[in-house]
Amino acid sequence: MAQIEGFRVRNYRSLHDVTIGRLYGDQNTPELTKLIAVIGKNGSGKSTLLDAFGFISDCLTMGVEAACDQHQRGGFERLRSKGMTDPMQFDIYYREGIGQRPITYELAIDLDGSGRPFVKSEVLRQRRRNQSRGRPFPFLSLDRGEGQVWAGEDALDIPNEESNLKEPVRLTDTRQLGIATLGTLRDHPRIAQFRDFLKGWYLSYFQPDAARGLPSAGPQRHLNVHGDNLGNVVQFMEREHNDRFASILERIASRIPGITAIDTLVTEDRRVLLRFNDGSFQDPFYAQQMSDGTLKVFAYLLLLEDPEPPPFICIEEPENGLYHKLLEVLANEFREHAEGTGSGSQIFVTTHQPYFVDALKPEEVWILEKGEDGFSRAQHVSQLEIVNNLVAEGLPLGSLWYSDYLDSR
Repeated sequence: MAQIEGFRVRNYRSLHDVTIGRLYGDQNTPELTKLIAVIGKNGSGKSTLLDAFGFISDCLTMGVEAACDQHQRGGFERLRSKGMTDPMQFDIYYREGIGQRPITYELAIDLDGSGRPFVKSEVLRQRRRNQSRGRPFPFLSLDRGEGQVWAGEDALDIPNEESNLKEPVRLTDTRQLGIATLGTLRDHPRIAQFRDFLKGWYLSYFQPDAARGLPSAGPQRHLNVHGDNLGNVVQFMEREHNDRFASILERIASRIPGITAIDTLVTEDRRVLLRFNDGSFQDPFYAQQMSDGTLKVFAYLLLLEDPEPPPFICIEEPENGLYHKLLEVLANEFREHAEGTGSGSQIFVTTHQPYFVDALKPEEVWILEKGEDGFSRAQHVSQLEIVNNLVAEGLPLGSLWYSDYLDSR
């Protein structure tokens, strides 16, 4: 499954210039792991970094202008870093699979002459098969909606055919990403792959109260971002993947004492009720009666058991509402899924809970701190030699964070 190896954000709120992982110009930096955790104090920029991924995803699905206003972002001027006049810029360095050549996506968003956000530039780059150094060659290059695209999977690898395979591009709407249009065409399979990868991202905005609602009955394949179709996904798993669903129930029962069965009941008006059976009581409890923590753990495990999991999952502060001894279990569940053979999602989480961090490795954790200039800066925990040494001696990472060993200053 595709994996992000590096991500850079510039001029996005407090993220004036923040990089996590490896970019094509810095091959000595370790790539992002399959499980990524970002820690830091309140106001350090954790939520902003997660929202940067969401913003790019929204740009693809709804256009850059609508994305600036989505999720209470407040528009372009409130998104651009204070005091800055340069565009907001995002670089994604990723590869489709093991052994595949990495691809870099570069996106810049600015204001046009009418004061509305638009796509200033958009570039996709990849090295040639025989190229091991130097700047990757662009196979999509757009400036203000105009530029070139190279058709075909091997356009840049065929000697003396570059000019013949180059096509001019002129978009009619500069508020839409070029990959949104070109990625639908068979002539551009690499663009289509990246578009599909980006389109498949899942950003969790799970709300327990939404999960307590009564949705219309009907199986649904995937959990939505708020979790209000939790019962519908259970219906789908019961019908199509009963063995997989049974494994979820076993795992939940081992994590939450007393839960012996979970199923659905369709009411007369075709609403779906999610039922939790507690071995101590004859009658079941409904989702409306269950705690926030129980619903969250169930939703996360259901997400990880998706038969067609998203390639990239973002979860903000999964610890909220959970018993502290469940946090290590949840972190291990995330890692087990992410590192699963072939089909595991890459998982990005933000957290400020040391009990969750106790279960993590230094190479999985990034620290965000707010500098004196008001902008965030990122550091990989593995760069802190004393922390590596103490972890090697058996000290848990969360305890070291609590004791200020992860403070780079």
